[in-house]
Amino acid sequence: MTDTVLVEQLENYIGEITLNRPDQLNTFTLSMAAELNKALLDLDNDSAVRVIILKGAGRVFCAGIDVGNLSLSDTTTFECRQWVENMETPLVTISRIKKPVIAQVHGVAAANGAGLVAAADLAIAAENAKMGLTAINVGLNCIGPVIPVTRSVGRKRAMELLLYGELIKAPAALEMGLINKVVSADDLEMETRRWAKILAVKSPIAVQIAKSAFYSAADLDYDKAFAYMNEAFARLCSTEDAKEGVAAFLEKRKPTWREK
Repeated sequence: MTDTVLVEQLENYIGEITLNRPDQLNTFTLSMAAELNKALLDLDNDSAVRVIILKGAGRVFCAGIDVGNLSLSDTTTFECRQWVENMETPLVTISRIKKPVIAQVHGVAAANGAGLVAAADLAIAAENAKMGLTAINVGLNCIGPVIPVTRSVGRKRAMELLLYGELIKAPAALEMGLINKVVSADDLEMETRRWAKILAVKSPIAVQIAKSAFYSAADLDYDKAFAYMNEAFARLCSTEDAKEGVAAFLEKRKPTWREK
């Protein structure tokens, strides 16, 4: 793995991924997309990690895709499709891995960067951060990133972001549901790690089943979603962690998670 994506294992069962192309505003290349995808999968398989933080180095979180990597004058439709699919693979991977991903957003999150924020399970942003689906301003569009954005903010607001390409400020992103929390820029890293630490002390099995079931049920009919969630809950009830959690609550002590 090259240094365009940095991976660090922090204390308290937290893994941290840093997009590390600060001079290029952490824009995606095929190489960085592949490295990010691998980092997500590697941390998901690391038993010493329960929560993953995703952030950017330098002045911004991620300004989208490096369009300099694609020459539209001599590229076929098939090549364009393959190129953009590779760029967006990490957005899909986040929903498929077991462990929750928290986006730590500062500066700007634009186009594929905004999609990455929306694709993250949770997101916390600096109060001066801005985000938006800006590709329309250069004659392209954010058809891929708008998928997780739509699921976060709803159709009308997602369409507005997609067609107008404006950057919105963090408080507006919070109000529309694109992010979960807004904090001061000075406190962003501390608050993100604190939030990750709180999540990491919960039952890993309960968190992972909750995340997996949440995404699986999202596309089901209303009644089928209930049936699916009830089955997921029943599976959880049979785990050692569920038994330990209830026993610890009744005995007024901290649980010792067995992760099985």
